[in-house]
Amino acid sequence: MRIHAPVRTGDAPLYQFSYADVQTDSMVDARERERQLLDRSIEMLQDAKGTGATSRPTIEAAHFTMRLWTTFIEDLGTSDNSLPKELRANLISIGIWVVRTLEDIRAGRSEDYDGVIEISRIIRDGIQ
Repeated sequence: MRIHAPVRTGDAPLYQFSYADVQTDSMVDARERERQLLDRSIEMLQDAKGTGATSRPTIEAAHFTMRLWTTFIEDLGTSDNSLPKELRANLISIGIWVVRTLEDIRAGRSEDYDGVIEISRIIRDGIQ
């Protein structure tokens, strides 16, 4: 962050920050939160793996991960998202696959925890 010249009021300097600097920091913070949420999702899915479709760990992992990916999909679909359109479309497709796979896991039609975990890791590692 670039700090602009201090503005003095009494004895304590107050610093002015440009809007672009604050916005950049906010984007960095948002990306870090996304990585942390994906980490939590991966951890929950790993814990749920092998516990059965109706187990509490599976229900909680699926619910958390579905909410996370649904939020990603909604954000990617907005016109003010700064990612390139083609990348957004690809990520939306991935998100839809994740949500459908989690629905199948919850219904006992799939045990593809590893697929969801791997996709989540790839996306997490690609967030900059």
